[in-house]
Amino acid sequence: MQIGVTFPQYEMSAEPGPIREYARTVEGLGYKHVIAYDHVLGADPSHRPGWTGYTYKNLFHEPFVLFGYLAAVTPIELVTGIIILPQRQTALVAKQAAEVDVLSRGRLRLGVGLGWNAVEYEALGKSFSDRGKRLGEQVELLRRLWTERAVDFDGTYETVTGAGLAPLPVRRPIPVWFGAASPPAYRRAGRLADGWFPQVPPGHGLEEARAIVDGAARDAGRDPGALGMEGRVTWGDGGARKLAVQAARWREAGATHLSVNTMGAGLTSVDHHLEVLESAIEAVRR
Repeated sequence: MQIGVTFPQYEMSAEPGPIREYARTVEGLGYKHVIAYDHVLGADPSHRPGWTGYTYKNLFHEPFVLFGYLAAVTPIELVTGIIILPQRQTALVAKQAAEVDVLSRGRLRLGVGLGWNAVEYEALGKSFSDRGKRLGEQVELLRRLWTERAVDFDGTYETVTGAGLAPLPVRRPIPVWFGAASPPAYRRAGRLADGWFPQVPPGHGLEEARAIVDGAARDAGRDPGALGMEGRVTWGDGGARKLAVQAARWREAGATHLSVNTMGAGLTSVDHHLEVLESAIEAVRR
């Protein structure tokens, strides 16, 4: 089981120095990948009574730009967890992802999903209501743009006429993993994904979700055993001992990857995040 970290987006500095320190330190501790979340805009709650999500005050580095920087400072794998694909232009995502893959020498794993924030969809000029229908076609187009010199694609939502990317990525295609939190999302992951990020912990809920993923993979003529699965453990009460128990449960559930999340734990500095991650790495490796 490969162990990585969740980049503490809204608790990270806006300056490049601490980002560099964080990446190089987690690499030195033995973590193998870093996951970054995607939010383009934060809402102003004063315009939306009862708003409970991220706001315009929460700092989020844009993942592709962030990874272009990290590609030069650390050799660990770079993972989006997740890019909200239907709110973005597909060809532009293909270009940005290919560029990161080239600059990192083939170390990008592209996690994609639907997201939940209609505010961002509106601002980016994309429909929120049909995002699930569009995702599968987007992934098909991404893979063709990453593997063909010139593409002709005439889909329901996407059109490319005799055009292609340069440079193409190192990995052709780049691995695409899906965030999944509902039966339709589980079925999409089984049909289309190289791996998936469950939004439920090990136990009955995960078993049910995995059964849907595996069934959809078999129905699509794919090998369910070839799909990766990444779990997540979060630092909190119980410290390293609790992380060890959670990591063992993910390992027993068949996770191929695991990320350690330190956001929302009351850590007040980049150094504090790194101290916790130093304690966590040995616990989750057991």
